[in-house]
Amino acid sequence: MRLVAQIVKEMRSYLQDPQQRLALFGPPLIQLLILSSALTFEVNNVDIAVYNEDAGAASHELIERIKAAHFVHAVILVDRQASITRMIDERDVLAGIHFAPEFSRDVAAGRPASVQTLIDGRRANAGQILLSYLQTIASDYGADLAGTDGAIVQPEVRHWFNKNLQFIWFFVPGMLGVLVMLVSLQSTASSIAKERELGTFDQLLVSPSTPIEIVVAKSVPAFVMGTLLASAMILATVTVFRIPMLGSLPLLMGCMMLFILANVGIGLMLSSICDTQQQAILGVFAVAYPMILTSGFATPFANMPHWLQVVAQASPLKHFLVIIQGSFAKAMPPADILSNAWPLVVIAFVTMSAAMIIVKRKLQ
Repeated sequence: MRLVAQIVKEMRSYLQDPQQRLALFGPPLIQLLILSSALTFEVNNVDIAVYNEDAGAASHELIERIKAAHFVHAVILVDRQASITRMIDERDVLAGIHFAPEFSRDVAAGRPASVQTLIDGRRANAGQILLSYLQTIASDYGADLAGTDGAIVQPEVRHWFNKNLQFIWFFVPGMLGVLVMLVSLQSTASSIAKERELGTFDQLLVSPSTPIEIVVAKSVPAFVMGTLLASAMILATVTVFRIPMLGSLPLLMGCMMLFILANVGIGLMLSSICDTQQQAILGVFAVAYPMILTSGFATPFANMPHWLQVVAQASPLKHFLVIIQGSFAKAMPPADILSNAWPLVVIAFVTMSAAMIIVKRKLQ
């Protein structure tokens, strides 16, 4: 009965405050809608400067193909090489292209014809993506030219799981995991610290409640709120963003609960260590951002050094991203999902146990 009473008290503290309810559900859903459109690794609406010294048809054909590309906003023709340098320096364009006078002559003669491409190195990621786009256009043009004189073998590329390469299919499920993690951490990290800051933690010291009851009472409301928020985000992912849910929804929800429980354990550890809510919030930032950076959300996990990959195994987000992205686009087999779910169980058990030990020491 003591445990039930404490859980009811904690749930009331969440539900009675309208601002806290709004802070739990409003910002994450808004962030999911906004960030899914604002944050993208695709390159669009690019301005390109072109200096064409060639009077032949080949350069004009290639320029027209570049103009017609979906990622190009404008192709700006200039009359000197220095203009390209100036426009890149002033960030007016992302890239500049220079056709030499003999370009069309080399193409007609079947000789290798090169095009000088200058990329703004200050925007390295966007520049490399744009360069790959331009290389694809040039390769397609070269294949068309070769096809006029004879047969040419071209590979037929098929992209598994995301045939149209829609970035949002990859980004939104990952962003869902990040936002659920942040909410779970923030809602639990301030729970015990808030009691200590308001002076009500002293009442727990003289109450008959055990450390297990205190930790469970603090965990249940955050776990319930996190599960409701995650369910709303999954519904928005399927209905608003139209991302197909090809895997098992019950299995995904079960793993989602394990993921939330692991984050609740981490948040309770931070809360039991910190004396004030400000310290708890700073602790969340200190823990959350390394977890995001090493999870494979923004950069490929395999590109990290081996020692960092070993350290990242302690992050619940690393394992959950594999589960949620595989459940949406790939229909990942249950065996593969469970192989990434058991680390969540271990993390949740270790963090919850550590929180109980710390709280027990505080009560002594």
